[in-house]
This record gives sequence, structure tokens and C-alpha cells, in this order.
Amino acid sequence: MLKLTPLLLAIAYGFLMYQFSVWRTKRMLDAQSRPLDEPEILALARRMAAALDLPTVKVSVFEVDPVNGLAAPDGRIFLTRGFLKKYRAGEVTAEELASVIAHELGHVALGHSRRRMIDFTGQNAVLMMLGAVLNRFVPFAGIWIARLLTSALSARLSRRDEHEADAYASALLVKAGIGTEPQKSLFRKLHRWSGMNSSAVPAWLMSHPVTDERIRRIEEREARWIEG
Repeated sequence: MLKLTPLLLAIAYGFLMYQFSVWRTKRMLDAQSRPLDEPEILALARRMAAALDLPTVKVSVFEVDPVNGLAAPDGRIFLTRGFLKKYRAGEVTAEELASVIAHELGHVALGHSRRRMIDFTGQNAVLMMLGAVLNRFVPFAGIWIARLLTSALSARLSRRDEHEADAYASALLVKAGIGTEPQKSLFRKLHRWSGMNSSAVPAWLMSHPVTDERIRRIEEREARWIEG
């Protein structure tokens, strides 16, 4: 039992840290958000709600400037003010923002928030135990190696969730009569705006899949659906 104590403490610490993060995020979103009031985007949200046999899909605006979408741990969907600015400037379409909403709905429907809690808790335990073991063989560098390995694990799990949410979004967009072209065109725009160089960061440390890979998977799914 004594040997298990450090592991149990690491798990408990990770769980508490995650819960604190959820509480802090909810407070921030409550204080800095408002209901979405863009008629064209809301009309598309209603079409997706009908495709899901839901009375409505509620979307709020998170009042921050970075361009992003967000599925809160309590299931609420947000578009950032930065995304709405792009929309009003004609840089993104309502259909492209609908693809963001569909993607975030995928995170909610597939239980990714709950899964991330489990992943985060487990990764914290792995970091502490692996760091302790490696420090015996490579003093001082052990914790650095452990952090690198757990970061790679975290990035891989995050990419898995993103691919799953992409697939959910593609199916929903097709069912709602919107199609996947807005999803693909938005990925290209986001890649351009981010100024990301795919060679600058190792693929195994990236939290989101490479843009070309995301688009390729969407097109592969479309081909299967057509053949089916």
C-alpha cells in the first residue's frame, strides 16, 4: 500500500487540478460571453439541430480576439469574437462557422471533455512516476525527458480527439445539407492565418493534426459515403 501512495497522490493531484481548471474556465466564460445574434449563422445552427433531432443548438460568443471555437466542459458551444470579426469582414462565411459549431458539437457528443479529464489525470501520474524512475538513471535530465514523453502522449491524444470531432462534423454537415466544402476551406484559411510551418514543430508534438491530413481524411470519408 505504501508503494502505491505516490501514484495515488499523483492521480488525486491531477484530478483536482483538472477540476480547478474546469471551474476557472466556467467562471471566465460566464463573465465574458453573450448569446450569438447573427441570423445567418443561427439559421445554419437550426438546420444542424434538426439533423440531430434537437430542439435547438445554442451558440454563444466568447469575447476574446483570438480566432477559435470552444466546447466548454459543461457542453456549451462558443465562437470567439475574433471569429465573428472575420465573418463580418467577409473573411469567413456563415457555412464555415457552421463547420466550427459542428466540430465543437462533436467534442461534446463524443465525451471528449470527460475523456480529457481521465487523460490529464493519468498523464500527471505518468509524469511523476516516470520522472522519479528516470532521475535514478539520468539525474537532472530525467524529469525533462519525462515531460517530453508525456507532452508527446498528450499531443497524440489531442490529435485523436480532433480527428474524431472532424469526422462527426463532416457527417453532421452532410446530413444538414451544408456539405464538407466549408469545413475544408476553413482549415486552409486557419492554416494560412496561423502562419504555421508544418516543419517548424515535430508532428508528434502538435496538439492538432496537420491541415493536409485533416482535409485528406475528410475526402476519404466522402469517397466512402459516395461508394456506399
